[in-house]
Amino acid sequence: MNLNQINCRPFDNKITEVQQRKSLQALLPIKLGQTQAQPGIYNIYPVCSLGEQTIFNGYNSLVKWIIKQKTVIIDGYAGVFWDEIQSIIHQQIINEGLTVNWIETATYLKPESEIDRMIQPFLHKPDMIWGTKCLLDIRDFYELDNLTAQLPDEAYTINIVIGSAAALINWNVPVIYIDLPKNELQYRMRAGTITNFGSNKVCEGFLMYKRFYFVDWVVLNRYKKQILGKITVIADGQWGDDINWMLKVCLIEGLNKISHSIIRARPWFEPGVWGGQWISRHIRGINRDEKNYAWSFELIVPENGLVFESDGYLLEVSFDFLMFNNHEQVLGRHATQFGFEFPIRFDFLDTYDGDNLSIQCHPHLKYIQEVFGENITQDETYYILDYKDSAKVYLGFQENIDPAKFKAALTKSKNENVEVEIDDFVQSYPSRKHELFLIPNGTIHSAGANNVVLEISATPYIFTFKMYDWLRLDQDGNRRPINIDHAFKNLDFERKGNRIQQEFISKPRIIEEGKDWQLVHLPTHQEHFYDVHRVEFDRGINIDTNNCCHVMMLVEGDSILVETADGTTMVFAYAETFVIPAAAKSYKFTNLGKGRAKVIKAFLK
Repeated sequence: MNLNQINCRPFDNKITEVQQRKSLQALLPIKLGQTQAQPGIYNIYPVCSLGEQTIFNGYNSLVKWIIKQKTVIIDGYAGVFWDEIQSIIHQQIINEGLTVNWIETATYLKPESEIDRMIQPFLHKPDMIWGTKCLLDIRDFYELDNLTAQLPDEAYTINIVIGSAAALINWNVPVIYIDLPKNELQYRMRAGTITNFGSNKVCEGFLMYKRFYFVDWVVLNRYKKQILGKITVIADGQWGDDINWMLKVCLIEGLNKISHSIIRARPWFEPGVWGGQWISRHIRGINRDEKNYAWSFELIVPENGLVFESDGYLLEVSFDFLMFNNHEQVLGRHATQFGFEFPIRFDFLDTYDGDNLSIQCHPHLKYIQEVFGENITQDETYYILDYKDSAKVYLGFQENIDPAKFKAALTKSKNENVEVEIDDFVQSYPSRKHELFLIPNGTIHSAGANNVVLEISATPYIFTFKMYDWLRLDQDGNRRPINIDHAFKNLDFERKGNRIQQEFISKPRIIEEGKDWQLVHLPTHQEHFYDVHRVEFDRGINIDTNNCCHVMMLVEGDSILVETADGTTMVFAYAETFVIPAAAKSYKFTNLGKGRAKVIKAFLK
């Protein structure tokens, strides 16, 4: 069965501003105003300032620049509103008394049925949650000979090629690249105002996300890296009828700056059926009309952006640009091992006044590589940032676990919608603040209600095999997918009994200390490729990167000042995530609060 034959409808690009996106979260402001950061308060719009007159606002300024060039290429990412952008630019050029010839790359896409056949091996069956990362090149989607045969028409004052993959036309002219943040792409996807790359149909959200993740993003990210050297202008396409843009050389300067000092990605927040209330109560600026928040995407770099600022104007680009341009500075001695992938993930799981996560596990390395096409697997840890009442973490099997009985109970629950006495099969441990639970692949686990978990993990983030989900429905009233077969191909049933307490709950120890500071090692499992330290200090402390990237969060205290060797300084509030790249060489923490500050540091072994 073809993916686009089910739960899909023809695309209608006649949209209104209200319908463009489906989310209660506000758009990134086009210009800083009341949203400007306040010291010591979690900032949902962190920026890197580029100096004056670097970022320009509005289609009017962009069109003036285009007119000077006469012939340009406007390329960009999936989810961009190409028709709206073309209409705005066209009208402004006409208003100047000029003529414009448009060449639209969408015209030269292969027939949709042919594209569907091409990508189907990477999407598997429509009812499957996961696919395999696409191996196709962006050229495979186009009737390339017809596209590259197009030439500027001298009868027109202005010639513009527009659409994803526009640079394939290979004209020696300036390239404008319009990027789009992954959160906004998904808000548009949920509103039904965009389609997948090469498709003319709007499908159910989970089907579109699956195709984005395994096909569109893979192909378009690879292409973005290939054309980085050809780009002249970078633009941010998330505002619909408005736009911010800058010259790529200025972006490169910004990327070079943060790759030697301090990086903070823009976080974004998602509700979920099990979500709680801690994020809503502790993080200012997010919409409190949401029923709950389950996740904060603190540093899930495939879906996070970096925000730059000039004269108050903001421009967001995907984290990919940093890795494509500066992966060696960011990862240091691990750059060869991980290439352009940023390997560590930080996110919040909020079940505070919420519900239990599903009982779950993640795939072995060989399994995720062979079945899903990933390079690294989803090895996790749970760091308890906060909790209340009798909160607990489910981890490992009971000593007397019988795999066959467990599978039978799960299968009966899935088929007959009956409860499972999970405690008969799975152990649980009380939550304690600052404790680290170790969850290498194949380990059964779950975060119970009333926790705030800082999930420190390898970057892959969607490969969760749910075995039991407490019989609940999703936010749309549908049963949540259960993946018993996948799970049982990966579960390690020897992770049980007393072994869990000894091997899968970290045993902190002080490895260095001074008069008013100490460095605490929270050892991870031997299967984890990253390790964790907690830096505790009353006044200040100096730290070397040793040519290694450090991913960090203030987990106790009001705020700290961070200063890197190049003189860059930033203040971070409680629960903010930041990255010190390897090339920063060294940095200093200064405690701005009254009590002892504690900072979690995750780094590659």
